[in-house]
Amino acid sequence: MFVCSCFGVTEEQVKSHAEAGACTPRQIASACKAGTDCGGCVRRIQALLGRGACPRRQLIDQGEQPLVAEVKEAA
Repeated sequence: MFVCSCFGVTEEQVKSHAEAGACTPRQIASACKAGTDCGGCVRRIQALLGRGACPRRQLIDQGEQPLVAEVKEAA
């Protein structure tokens, strides 16, 4: 199902970007442009992210930066 008809972004693509670390509508927009044209899909993106589509949300809720945590583990 399409989430963003302006750029042809599907629900699965949004979920994929969320799994890769995009946990906010702004980060999703940076990853695939969804929500940057008419803005009609932003609420749908928010709903998808609010349903646990972002596995790194727990780190963010604990006050940690997920990307920083990954860099520390890699070092």
